[in-house]
Amino acid sequence: MESRPNKNPQYFEAVMQLRNPNQELINFVENQVRKRKGAFIAKIVKQKNGMDYYISDQRLARAMGNRMKKSFKGELKTSRKIHTRNHLTSRDIYRVTIFFRME
Repeated sequence: MESRPNKNPQYFEAVMQLRNPNQELINFVENQVRKRKGAFIAKIVKQKNGMDYYISDQRLARAMGNRMKKSFKGELKTSRKIHTRNHLTSRDIYRVTIFFRME
């Protein structure tokens, strides 16, 4: 993947769960992350029926989910969970999970 600017290599804001993916979908996800400056894949975990990508950019992950829904047949679910709170602004920081199951 790309260089990781000023962030811990394990840092991630989103988890993209792909189930029953074909090679075209896998290439799509990896190319989209490679194109975005400053974004990287922190970790890839192989599952029994797919893969989980831990992505450093939440906005990119959400946009990719919407593009996958338009380009590939399948089911898209998005959820978020409070991860921590920003102590300077007192705002909640969320981690997003994007689930995509191909038909």
